[in-house]
Amino acid sequence: MIEKFSKITIVVAGIAALIFLFSCNNDSGKNENKKFSGKTIKSAAIDTIVYQTSNLVVRRISEHTYRHVSYLSTEDFGKVSCNGMIVTNDGKAVIFDTPANDSASEDLIKYVNKNLNSVISAVIPTHFHEDCVGGLSAFGKHHVPAYASFKTIELLKQKNHRNVSLLKGFRDSLVLHVGNQKIEALFMGEGHTKDNITGYYPEDSILFGGCLVKAIGASKGNLEDANIKAWPVTIENVKRKFPHTKIVIPGHDEPGGKELLDYTFNLFH
Repeated sequence: MIEKFSKITIVVAGIAALIFLFSCNNDSGKNENKKFSGKTIKSAAIDTIVYQTSNLVVRRISEHTYRHVSYLSTEDFGKVSCNGMIVTNDGKAVIFDTPANDSASEDLIKYVNKNLNSVISAVIPTHFHEDCVGGLSAFGKHHVPAYASFKTIELLKQKNHRNVSLLKGFRDSLVLHVGNQKIEALFMGEGHTKDNITGYYPEDSILFGGCLVKAIGASKGNLEDANIKAWPVTIENVKRKFPHTKIVIPGHDEPGGKELLDYTFNLFH
């Protein structure tokens, strides 16, 4: 009798264990911690490809946020992948940085409109280099409002940029809404350029650092228009302004956590 009872107990325990494992596997997709640059970030990003053409890759970062990746051909660095950010909510979208050219921008606009079912209410270049403004013509063609700091507009005018007339200016900060949620664009100081701004989306605690922020292992990159002395000071300003940041998207290469800010600080300090 005791032997029979023991067998029943073992079977029941085995079934319970299987149920527990199945439950854990189902829940892991909801609360799994994801890793960027070797760091674990709670409830953060999946950063998986959701759309791809010959010109563009879109990767999902969080519930509302995506990273668009396009490619710029340069003399000094060859073919360079360039990041931008898409934030969507309630059928609206705001984009930081255009893709590097009009073809990639057309692909992005199509994806946001059709696949994400969102109207693009703004595009915001984070500085005056071509990896941020190269696709402005496409956005202008689709009547998407484009905003840039007055510093960026002035620098583009000095370059006689063909699309500077498409931009509406702001001073050091701009707050826009994506549905019922806000998104910020802020000038925190000079660094990669005199006009580099950052984007912040509080709902998902995501910072778009643009070319002000370097990916882990990156070199100093293009310093032609840089203020190297001011760069680490600006990074400190960003850290103080956005202490709750969980995810950081640099202008090039892989996203991470706040360690990207520390890496950039140490690179130029």
